[in-house]
Amino acid sequence: MFDWIQNIADWLVYDIFDLSRGQHLAEALNFFIYDSAKILLLLFVVIFLMGIVNSYFPIDKVKNYLSRHKLYGLEYLMASLFGVVTPFCSCSSVPLFIGFVRGGIPLGVTFSFLITSPLVNEVAIGLFIGLFGLKTTVIYVISGVILGTISGVILQKLNLETYLTPWVKEVLANAQREQDVFVAEKQTLTQRLPVIWEEVLTIIKGIVPYVIVGIAIGGLMHGYIPEGFFEQYMDKDNLFAVPIATILAVPMYSNASGILPVVQVLVAKGIPLGTAIAFMMGVVGLSLPEAMLLKKVMTVKLIVIFFSVVTLCIIISGYLFNVML
Repeated sequence: MFDWIQNIADWLVYDIFDLSRGQHLAEALNFFIYDSAKILLLLFVVIFLMGIVNSYFPIDKVKNYLSRHKLYGLEYLMASLFGVVTPFCSCSSVPLFIGFVRGGIPLGVTFSFLITSPLVNEVAIGLFIGLFGLKTTVIYVISGVILGTISGVILQKLNLETYLTPWVKEVLANAQREQDVFVAEKQTLTQRLPVIWEEVLTIIKGIVPYVIVGIAIGGLMHGYIPEGFFEQYMDKDNLFAVPIATILAVPMYSNASGILPVVQVLVAKGIPLGTAIAFMMGVVGLSLPEAMLLKKVMTVKLIVIFFSVVTLCIIISGYLFNVML
Protein backbone atom coordinates (compact mmCIF):
# COMPACT_ATOMS: atom_id res chain seq x y z
CA MET A 1 0.00 0.00 0.00
CA PHE A 2 2.82 2.38 0.88
CA ASP A 3 5.47 1.04 -1.51
CA TRP A 4 5.75 4.43 -3.21
CA ILE A 5 6.71 6.04 0.10
CA GLN A 6 9.34 3.35 0.62
CA ASN A 7 10.70 4.01 -2.86
CA ILE A 8 11.02 7.74 -2.07
CA ALA A 9 12.76 6.95 1.24
CA ASP A 10 15.17 4.58 -0.54
CA TRP A 11 15.90 7.20 -3.21
CA LEU A 12 16.62 9.91 -0.64
CA VAL A 13 18.80 7.77 1.61
CA TYR A 14 20.73 5.67 -0.91
CA ASP A 15 20.86 7.99 -3.94
CA ILE A 16 20.64 11.58 -2.69
CA PHE A 17 22.43 11.11 0.66
CA ASP A 18 24.63 8.37 -0.86
CA LEU A 19 24.52 6.12 2.23
CA SER A 20 25.23 2.40 1.98
CA ARG A 21 22.55 -0.24 2.52
CA GLY A 22 23.00 -2.04 5.83
CA GLN A 23 24.73 0.94 7.43
CA HIS A 24 23.23 1.79 10.83
CA LEU A 25 22.66 5.46 9.99
CA ALA A 26 21.16 4.57 6.61
CA GLU A 27 18.71 2.07 8.12
CA ALA A 28 17.69 4.48 10.89
CA LEU A 29 17.20 7.40 8.46
CA ASN A 30 15.30 5.26 5.96
CA PHE A 31 12.99 4.04 8.70
CA PHE A 32 12.44 7.60 9.96
CA ILE A 33 11.57 9.03 6.53
CA TYR A 34 9.27 6.16 5.61
CA ASP A 35 7.34 5.94 8.88
CA SER A 36 7.04 9.71 9.33
CA ALA A 37 5.60 10.18 5.84
CA LYS A 38 3.27 7.19 6.21
CA ILE A 39 1.90 8.18 9.61
CA LEU A 40 1.43 11.86 8.71
CA LEU A 41 -0.42 10.80 5.55
CA LEU A 42 -2.62 8.48 7.61
CA LEU A 43 -3.29 11.27 10.06
CA PHE A 44 -4.48 13.60 7.30
CA VAL A 45 -6.67 11.00 5.61
CA VAL A 46 -8.16 9.38 8.70
CA ILE A 47 -8.87 12.58 10.64
CA PHE A 48 -10.37 14.23 7.55
CA LEU A 49 -12.64 11.24 6.84
CA MET A 50 -13.60 10.91 10.50
CA GLY A 51 -14.38 14.65 10.50
CA ILE A 52 -16.86 14.14 7.66
CA VAL A 53 -18.41 11.11 9.37
CA ASN A 54 -18.60 12.89 12.71
CA SER A 55 -20.32 15.90 11.13
CA TYR A 56 -23.26 13.65 10.20
CA PHE A 57 -23.19 11.33 13.23
CA PRO A 58 -22.92 13.56 16.32
CA ILE A 59 -20.77 12.35 19.18
CA ASP A 60 -23.63 12.40 21.67
CA LYS A 61 -25.76 10.16 19.45
CA VAL A 62 -22.93 7.63 19.09
CA LYS A 63 -22.36 7.56 22.85
CA ASN A 64 -26.07 7.32 23.61
CA TYR A 65 -26.54 4.47 21.15
CA LEU A 66 -23.67 2.46 22.60
CA SER A 67 -24.82 3.08 26.17
CA ARG A 68 -28.50 2.23 25.52
CA HIS A 69 -28.04 -0.82 23.32
CA LYS A 70 -26.66 -3.94 24.98
CA LEU A 71 -24.15 -5.43 22.55
CA TYR A 72 -22.83 -7.89 25.16
CA GLY A 73 -19.20 -7.22 24.33
CA LEU A 74 -19.60 -7.54 20.57
CA GLU A 75 -18.41 -3.98 20.10
CA TYR A 76 -15.01 -4.98 21.50
CA LEU A 77 -14.87 -8.07 19.30
CA MET A 78 -15.83 -6.03 16.22
CA ALA A 79 -13.11 -3.47 17.01
CA SER A 80 -10.57 -6.28 17.32
CA LEU A 81 -11.69 -7.85 14.04
CA PHE A 82 -11.43 -4.44 12.37
CA GLY A 83 -7.88 -4.32 13.69
CA VAL A 84 -7.16 -7.60 11.89
CA VAL A 85 -8.01 -6.11 8.47
CA THR A 86 -5.94 -2.93 9.00
CA PRO A 87 -2.27 -3.72 8.22
CA PHE A 88 -0.71 -1.13 10.53
CA CYS A 89 2.11 -1.17 13.05
CA SER A 90 1.50 0.19 16.56
CA CYS A 91 2.38 3.79 15.61
CA SER A 92 0.35 3.70 12.39
CA SER A 93 -2.72 2.62 14.38
CA VAL A 94 -2.61 5.79 16.49
CA PRO A 95 -4.25 8.04 13.83
CA LEU A 96 -7.30 5.76 13.72
CA PHE A 97 -7.30 5.62 17.51
CA ILE A 98 -7.47 9.43 17.61
CA GLY A 99 -10.27 9.37 15.05
CA PHE A 100 -12.27 6.86 17.09
CA VAL A 101 -11.87 8.87 20.30
CA ARG A 102 -12.88 12.04 18.46
CA GLY A 103 -15.94 10.23 17.10
CA GLY A 104 -17.23 9.37 20.56
CA ILE A 105 -16.36 5.66 20.44
CA PRO A 106 -15.84 4.34 24.02
CA LEU A 107 -12.21 4.25 25.11
CA GLY A 108 -12.18 0.50 25.77
CA VAL A 109 -13.46 -0.23 22.25
CA THR A 110 -10.77 1.96 20.72
CA PHE A 111 -8.18 0.14 22.83
CA SER A 112 -9.37 -3.18 21.41
CA PHE A 113 -8.59 -1.88 17.92
CA LEU A 114 -5.27 -0.33 18.98
CA ILE A 115 -4.10 -3.64 20.48
CA THR A 116 -5.17 -6.01 17.71
CA SER A 117 -4.29 -3.90 14.67
CA PRO A 118 -0.50 -4.23 14.90
CA LEU A 119 -0.60 -7.82 16.19
CA VAL A 120 -2.71 -9.53 13.52
CA ASN A 121 -3.12 -8.60 9.85
CA GLU A 122 -3.31 -10.36 6.51
CA VAL A 123 0.42 -9.96 5.82
CA ALA A 124 1.39 -11.45 9.18
CA ILE A 125 -1.12 -14.27 8.71
CA GLY A 126 0.34 -15.18 5.32
CA LEU A 127 3.88 -15.21 6.71
CA PHE A 128 2.80 -17.13 9.78
CA ILE A 129 1.27 -19.92 7.69
CA GLY A 130 4.46 -20.25 5.66
CA LEU A 131 6.75 -20.24 8.69
CA PHE A 132 4.82 -22.18 11.34
CA GLY A 133 1.89 -23.95 9.66
CA LEU A 134 -1.89 -23.56 9.69
CA LYS A 135 -2.56 -24.82 13.24
CA THR A 136 -0.15 -22.37 14.87
CA THR A 137 -1.48 -19.55 12.69
CA VAL A 138 -5.11 -20.19 13.66
CA ILE A 139 -4.20 -20.26 17.35
CA TYR A 140 -2.17 -17.08 16.96
CA VAL A 141 -4.97 -15.18 15.14
CA ILE A 142 -7.62 -16.27 17.63
CA SER A 143 -5.39 -15.39 20.58
CA GLY A 144 -4.63 -11.96 19.07
CA VAL A 145 -8.34 -11.16 18.65
CA ILE A 146 -9.15 -12.45 22.15
CA LEU A 147 -6.24 -10.46 23.58
CA GLY A 148 -7.57 -7.25 22.04
CA THR A 149 -11.15 -7.97 23.09
CA ILE A 150 -10.41 -8.88 26.71
CA SER A 151 -7.92 -6.02 27.15
CA GLY A 152 -10.48 -3.56 25.79
CA VAL A 153 -13.15 -4.82 28.19
CA ILE A 154 -10.77 -4.57 31.16
CA LEU A 155 -9.64 -1.07 30.23
CA GLN A 156 -13.25 0.10 29.74
CA LYS A 157 -14.21 -1.22 33.19
CA LEU A 158 -11.47 0.94 34.72
CA ASN A 159 -13.28 4.14 33.56
CA LEU A 160 -10.13 5.81 32.28
CA GLU A 161 -11.69 8.67 30.29
CA THR A 162 -10.59 11.17 32.93
CA TYR A 163 -6.97 10.33 32.06
CA LEU A 164 -7.24 11.62 28.51
CA THR A 165 -5.19 14.77 28.02
CA PRO A 166 -6.77 18.26 28.03
CA TRP A 167 -5.83 18.47 24.33
CA VAL A 168 -8.14 15.56 23.50
CA LYS A 169 -10.93 16.97 25.62
CA GLU A 170 -10.62 20.29 23.75
CA VAL A 171 -10.70 18.45 20.41
CA LEU A 172 -13.88 16.65 21.50
CA ALA A 173 -15.48 19.90 22.64
CA ASN A 174 -14.64 21.60 19.33
CA ALA A 175 -16.06 18.65 17.40
CA GLN A 176 -19.31 18.86 19.36
CA ARG A 177 -19.61 22.62 18.75
CA GLU A 178 -19.00 22.13 15.03
CA GLN A 179 -21.69 19.46 14.85
CA ASP A 180 -24.20 21.69 16.61
CA VAL A 181 -23.58 24.42 14.00
CA PHE A 182 -23.81 21.94 11.12
CA VAL A 183 -27.15 20.60 12.36
CA ALA A 184 -28.62 24.00 13.30
CA GLU A 185 -27.78 25.58 9.95
CA LYS A 186 -28.46 22.41 7.92
CA GLN A 187 -25.19 22.87 6.06
CA THR A 188 -24.29 20.81 3.00
CA LEU A 189 -21.07 18.79 2.81
CA THR A 190 -19.47 21.49 0.65
CA GLN A 191 -20.25 24.09 3.32
CA ARG A 192 -18.88 21.86 6.06
CA LEU A 193 -15.56 21.01 4.38
CA PRO A 194 -13.71 24.28 5.23
CA VAL A 195 -14.52 23.89 8.94
CA ILE A 196 -13.59 20.20 8.87
CA TRP A 197 -10.31 20.95 7.08
CA GLU A 198 -9.43 23.68 9.59
CA GLU A 199 -9.97 21.23 12.44
CA VAL A 200 -7.79 18.64 10.66
CA LEU A 201 -4.94 21.14 10.43
CA THR A 202 -5.34 22.05 14.10
CA ILE A 203 -5.11 18.41 15.15
CA ILE A 204 -2.16 17.73 12.84
CA LYS A 205 -0.22 20.71 14.21
CA GLY A 206 -0.80 19.43 17.72
CA ILE A 207 0.34 15.87 17.04
CA VAL A 208 3.25 16.39 14.58
CA PRO A 209 5.97 17.03 17.21
CA TYR A 210 5.05 13.77 18.93
CA VAL A 211 5.09 11.91 15.60
CA ILE A 212 8.56 13.22 14.78
CA VAL A 213 10.03 12.42 18.20
CA GLY A 214 8.35 9.02 18.39
CA ILE A 215 9.47 7.91 14.94
CA ALA A 216 12.99 9.29 15.53
CA ILE A 217 13.26 7.03 18.59
CA GLY A 218 11.93 4.11 16.56
CA GLY A 219 14.40 4.83 13.76
CA LEU A 220 17.37 4.82 16.13
CA MET A 221 16.25 1.56 17.68
CA HIS A 222 15.56 0.02 14.29
CA GLY A 223 18.97 0.98 12.98
CA TYR A 224 21.21 0.45 15.99
CA ILE A 225 19.79 -2.34 18.19
CA PRO A 226 20.98 -5.73 16.84
CA GLU A 227 18.23 -8.29 16.30
CA GLY A 228 19.95 -11.03 18.31
CA PHE A 229 20.70 -8.83 21.30
CA PHE A 230 18.00 -10.26 23.56
CA GLU A 231 18.20 -13.95 22.66
CA GLN A 232 20.33 -14.82 25.69
CA TYR A 233 17.43 -13.89 27.98
CA MET A 234 14.87 -16.24 26.37
CA ASP A 235 16.40 -19.63 27.20
CA LYS A 236 13.84 -22.43 27.46
CA ASP A 237 15.06 -23.31 30.96
CA ASN A 238 14.29 -19.85 32.28
CA LEU A 239 10.90 -19.92 34.05
CA PHE A 240 10.59 -16.15 33.62
CA ALA A 241 11.58 -16.15 29.94
CA VAL A 242 8.10 -15.12 28.75
CA PRO A 243 7.76 -11.94 30.88
CA ILE A 244 11.42 -11.06 30.26
CA ALA A 245 10.96 -11.50 26.50
CA THR A 246 7.81 -9.36 26.54
CA ILE A 247 9.38 -6.52 28.51
CA LEU A 248 12.65 -6.53 26.58
CA ALA A 249 10.71 -6.46 23.29
CA VAL A 250 9.41 -2.94 23.87
CA PRO A 251 12.53 -1.15 22.50
CA MET A 252 12.54 -3.37 19.37
CA TYR A 253 10.07 -1.31 17.34
CA SER A 254 8.85 -3.09 14.16
CA ASN A 255 5.71 -4.35 12.43
CA ALA A 256 4.51 -7.97 12.42
CA SER A 257 5.89 -8.82 8.98
CA GLY A 258 9.27 -7.34 9.90
CA ILE A 259 9.69 -9.24 13.15
CA LEU A 260 8.36 -12.65 12.01
CA PRO A 261 11.66 -13.73 10.39
CA VAL A 262 13.34 -12.94 13.73
CA VAL A 263 10.79 -15.12 15.51
CA GLN A 264 11.60 -17.96 13.09
CA VAL A 265 15.31 -17.64 13.94
CA LEU A 266 14.55 -17.65 17.68
CA VAL A 267 12.49 -20.83 17.36
CA ALA A 268 15.18 -22.47 15.24
CA LYS A 269 17.67 -21.76 18.04
CA GLY A 270 15.52 -23.69 20.51
CA ILE A 271 13.54 -20.88 22.11
CA PRO A 272 9.96 -22.06 22.87
CA LEU A 273 7.39 -20.86 20.34
CA GLY A 274 5.22 -19.25 23.02
CA THR A 275 8.17 -17.23 24.32
CA ALA A 276 9.11 -16.17 20.79
CA ILE A 277 5.52 -15.14 20.00
CA ALA A 278 5.29 -13.18 23.28
CA PHE A 279 8.46 -11.38 22.17
CA MET A 280 6.84 -10.66 18.80
CA MET A 281 3.64 -9.37 20.42
CA GLY A 282 5.70 -7.10 22.66
CA VAL A 283 7.61 -5.74 19.67
CA VAL A 284 4.58 -4.94 17.51
CA GLY A 285 1.98 -4.23 20.20
CA LEU A 286 4.03 -2.13 22.59
CA SER A 287 6.80 0.30 21.73
CA LEU A 288 8.43 3.47 23.05
CA PRO A 289 7.61 5.38 19.81
CA GLU A 290 3.95 4.41 20.26
CA ALA A 291 4.07 5.68 23.85
CA MET A 292 5.47 8.99 22.60
CA LEU A 293 2.63 9.34 20.10
CA LEU A 294 0.00 8.38 22.67
CA LYS A 295 1.35 10.94 25.13
CA LYS A 296 -0.44 13.63 23.14
CA VAL A 297 -3.80 11.97 23.79
CA MET A 298 -3.18 10.14 27.08
CA THR A 299 -1.67 11.12 30.40
CA VAL A 300 1.37 9.17 31.56
CA LYS A 301 -0.79 7.31 34.07
CA LEU A 302 -3.15 6.10 31.33
CA ILE A 303 -0.25 4.99 29.12
CA VAL A 304 1.22 3.03 32.04
CA ILE A 305 -2.15 1.36 32.73
CA PHE A 306 -2.64 0.55 29.03
CA PHE A 307 0.85 -0.92 28.64
CA SER A 308 0.53 -2.87 31.90
CA VAL A 309 -2.77 -4.52 30.95
CA VAL A 310 -1.54 -5.44 27.47
CA THR A 311 1.79 -6.71 28.84
CA LEU A 312 -0.01 -8.94 31.35
CA CYS A 313 -2.28 -10.37 28.62
CA ILE A 314 0.72 -11.01 26.33
CA ILE A 315 2.58 -12.82 29.12
CA ILE A 316 -0.44 -15.03 29.81
CA SER A 317 -0.75 -15.73 26.06
CA GLY A 318 2.95 -16.67 25.89
CA TYR A 319 2.65 -19.22 28.67
CA LEU A 320 -0.52 -20.67 27.10
CA PHE A 321 1.27 -20.94 23.72
CA ASN A 322 4.11 -22.85 25.38
CA VAL A 323 1.60 -25.30 26.87
CA MET A 324 -0.50 -25.72 23.71
CA LEU A 325 2.21 -25.85 21.03
